[in-house]
Amino acid sequence: MPKDSSLTVKADATTEVRDRRADPSPGAEDGSSWSSRHSATWGRRDAKRRSSRSYAALDLGTNNCRLLIAEPAHFGFRVTDAFSRIVRLGEGLGLGNALSEDAIERTIDALRVCRDKMIAKGVIRARLVATEACRLAENGASFIERVRSDLDLDLEIVDRKTEAYLAVTGCAALADPKAQSVIIFDIGGGSTEIAWLDGPAPHAFADPCKRIRAWDSLPVGVVTLAERHGGVHVSPSTFEGMVEEVSELLMDFALVAAEAGRARNFHLLGTSGTVTTVGGIHLGLARYDRRKVDGMWMRNGEISTVMNRLLHSNFQQRAENPCIGRERADLVLAGCAILEAIRRAFPSDRLRIADRGLREGILMKMMREDSVWRGGSRR
Repeated sequence: MPKDSSLTVKADATTEVRDRRADPSPGAEDGSSWSSRHSATWGRRDAKRRSSRSYAALDLGTNNCRLLIAEPAHFGFRVTDAFSRIVRLGEGLGLGNALSEDAIERTIDALRVCRDKMIAKGVIRARLVATEACRLAENGASFIERVRSDLDLDLEIVDRKTEAYLAVTGCAALADPKAQSVIIFDIGGGSTEIAWLDGPAPHAFADPCKRIRAWDSLPVGVVTLAERHGGVHVSPSTFEGMVEEVSELLMDFALVAAEAGRARNFHLLGTSGTVTTVGGIHLGLARYDRRKVDGMWMRNGEISTVMNRLLHSNFQQRAENPCIGRERADLVLAGCAILEAIRRAFPSDRLRIADRGLREGILMKMMREDSVWRGGSRR
């Protein structure tokens, strides 16, 4: 179904106003401002680097700052560098409405590393996006201006629909090709994107967003939910309270997409730190390994076992788990609560786990627009 005819669950007028208020300069949305300002200079310094056709995608979320640099390959792309750091830019937004100075400083430091990596790789096109924390914060626009002034980087505050569609683009390749319907979700730090993908992909290079039947962006993520309910000491009743809050926010989408679960070979497809953590714990990994987690399948009972184990562990035990760590030990149960609400709304015996998402979606979109794959342009 064409994107323009998809069913949007909520008319998010307030978000649209915020997005316009904090909009970056013209050209930022497709990476052209990065290219025109930086790549020509690098090309003069190092023509060989410029010919490498490196692309970059940066995802600045409520909790993490992530960068991926890649070059087109025969099928998809080849990652040449990556960076991820927990910055908690949205710290406090569950209770307030402004980014704190400490959070801004942490984020600026991480973005400086990202900028230097892009320069080192001679990136010719980049898209740098910021999501829920910058959408919500009253000082989101001034933060964007500071990044531009201090680092010469143009961050684009994407709206919720764009975020949902990019997440789908990044991980839809993992959908079961026999599935007639898939619910894809991305549990973030400040929001949760969810979409109903209707029908199988016609071919490998097809744009999965054309199969989106409905989508929604819930104004709740692991950081904001944990701040409201507490993330260090979480009792079963506290956990259930979190699930109920998310279930209420999910209700409109669940009604619109109710028939998704009745389709042949239906399954869930999740991309987030929450689902990859659940996968890593299930596998008993001594150290998180993306190669073992990305694309793995979990059964309903296996997911319940892991979540029950986490719910009955204390903060120190969660912090010592190599798939969680101290920096995320106070957030993992909030993520599990969001996952549980989705499982209740869309019961399925199968969940596929994706350690990919927004950044990969950005890269795929830019490369498709640039016709880097034979016959893969603009489909």
